[in-house]
Amino acid sequence: MKKRKIASAIGYSPDDPAPVFLISGKGSRAERIIAIAQESGIEVVQDAALAALLDEYAKPGDFIPPWCWEATAKILAFVMKTENTSKTGVFST
Repeated sequence: MKKRKIASAIGYSPDDPAPVFLISGKGSRAERIIAIAQESGIEVVQDAALAALLDEYAKPGDFIPPWCWEATAKILAFVMKTENTSKTGVFST
């Protein structure tokens, strides 16, 4: 059985106390989130566990839960290093 694709997006501003969960989707919606990110030059990182956790436990507009901070920080550091200025990322399965 093929796993259904999940994509979650986060954003971060230094003015915020934590990164913000922006959107999540499964299946064709996940594919669309990824396509929009790629078209916009936003880094897409595969992290199935984080994408699934955010999809399950967070609502758009929520700050990332503290128990996801370590995984989120590692990915944001990678995204910012790769893109130099971006503070937005998309996580997918």
